[in-house]
Amino acid sequence: MRWWDGREWTFHIARPAGAERREPFRTLPVVAAWWGLVVTVAALVGARLILEVLGRFDWPILVYAALAAILGYGPMVAYCSFASRRWGTGSLATDLGLRLRWKDLAWAPVIWLSAWAGGIVAAIVVLAIRLPITSNTEGIDEYAGDRGVLIAFLIVAVLVAPVAEEMIFRGVVLRGLASVAPIGLAVAGQGVFFGAAHVDPVRGWGNLGLMLVLAAVGVVFGGATYLLRRLGPAIAGHALYNAAVLAIVLLIDP
Repeated sequence: MRWWDGREWTFHIARPAGAERREPFRTLPVVAAWWGLVVTVAALVGARLILEVLGRFDWPILVYAALAAILGYGPMVAYCSFASRRWGTGSLATDLGLRLRWKDLAWAPVIWLSAWAGGIVAAIVVLAIRLPITSNTEGIDEYAGDRGVLIAFLIVAVLVAPVAEEMIFRGVVLRGLASVAPIGLAVAGQGVFFGAAHVDPVRGWGNLGLMLVLAAVGVVFGGATYLLRRLGPAIAGHALYNAAVLAIVLLIDP
């Protein structure tokens, strides 16, 4: 509501009593985003190198899955905690929006469907311009008969990865980029970084198409985080997205 003073409307807006005030989207210094990306790359590359060395011992796949989760995602979570203390208030809920509510479960299918739509549009573009594309789930179907391995995959993909990746990309990187760029560019930028984080040298040129598809998915998660002001809905949507991908890979015969 604005006030008419007889000549023009006042510039300010008066809110009705009891109206819910939309909280601001808190940002972090852009240096927090850059260091977050450095930590992410170091963690993913380091985990891969360490696992290649440890692979000679022929340990159970469950052990390797646990190590992959700890080595790959542990440093990301630790850095998010450090960034909150270094550049924020020390509260992950306040600085990164790490808040979970029951209604986030209702947002999950909406965000999941939006992510699928974004990924499909990106895939159509990739195929139209004939970019090579491969899946980042290749080889998982080989373990379809091993219940223990499937449980490990589900824990990592549906519980660990969504939390850690949302904290670093939508919690730190997005908020860092938003401090120096319009929110649209910040959302797009973190989406590109999210897609690039899934690059695997084994897939070769197929990384190009996969990166674009996952970048589109990351943009949807980033947009949801900005609009809803917390990570809970994106975490729930991300978990549902990963669970659906695993279900398709494991249940549908090629």
